[in-house]
Amino acid sequence: MAEITAASVKELRERTGAGMMDCKKALAENNGEMEASVDWLRAKGLAAAAKKAGRTAAEGLVGVAVEGTKGAVVEVNSETDFVAKNEQFQDFVRNVAQLALAGGGDVDALKASAYPGGGTVEEKLTDNIATIGENQSLRRAKLLEVAEGAVVSYVHNAAAPNMGKIGVLVALEGAAPAETLNALGKQIAMHIAAANPLALNADDLDAALLAREKAIAVEKAAESGKPANIVEKMVEGSMAKFRKENALLSQLFVIDGKTPVADVVAAAGKEAGSPITLKAFERFQLGEGIQKEESDFAAEVAAAAGVKKDEPVA
Repeated sequence: MAEITAASVKELRERTGAGMMDCKKALAENNGEMEASVDWLRAKGLAAAAKKAGRTAAEGLVGVAVEGTKGAVVEVNSETDFVAKNEQFQDFVRNVAQLALAGGGDVDALKASAYPGGGTVEEKLTDNIATIGENQSLRRAKLLEVAEGAVVSYVHNAAAPNMGKIGVLVALEGAAPAETLNALGKQIAMHIAAANPLALNADDLDAALLAREKAIAVEKAAESGKPANIVEKMVEGSMAKFRKENALLSQLFVIDGKTPVADVVAAAGKEAGSPITLKAFERFQLGEGIQKEESDFAAEVAAAAGVKKDEPVA
């Protein structure tokens, strides 16, 4: 059996919100495999869904830039939140978002593009690291564009204009007035920031994610002890609920809590006298998918287990 360390128990607890002893048991049951342990806890009803389980860990800023029918969002990471408040760092994020708006969302191309004042984006980033004294990285970028309509942005927890912890772009296509598109786009972007949809519609949800969710649903339903035909219906119901709750167009609009987003868009188009189509969205949350050491908490877990932080948990 793989060694179960206090650090791995701490990571699993952070990702799932489950109790320390449950995390320790999950790791033991799954030979120390982190993803399998997450699924084991969820199947036992001891953890939240994976998309809500991870704690945002990295620092830095998400920046957005929009102009009419196109918009860009970028993420630039730093080691500490202190750097995110630095004017030099914020200026870099602002300029990189504008460059992504002009040149696209390919990070390698963006790094090689000319930076205002001379040199490339990558060279400017290297210079910032030297002058600010902290490691930084341009992690990702995305460009959205429509033929006719508007791309609207929203930043949650803004640290400065157009940059903060969560950046959202919403692409609306149609001939409706700009004020209608902008107002609708802002509301939908705020919804996306709060509800964190995984895809535009159910058909776009990742197949591997659906397979993983189904496996968890099957295990949960099987533990009910009900007949096979009932178990099958329970799994079908669970998967239908998952698709509805994680696809933007079928999510209930957070502003009223009862209307599907698709119906909100349709109603806005009807009121404007011109159809509106929600073509795409992008949501960047600072540090999602990145884990950062939390040494104090790791020490707390280790102390509770009676071991040093990186020693195996008995």
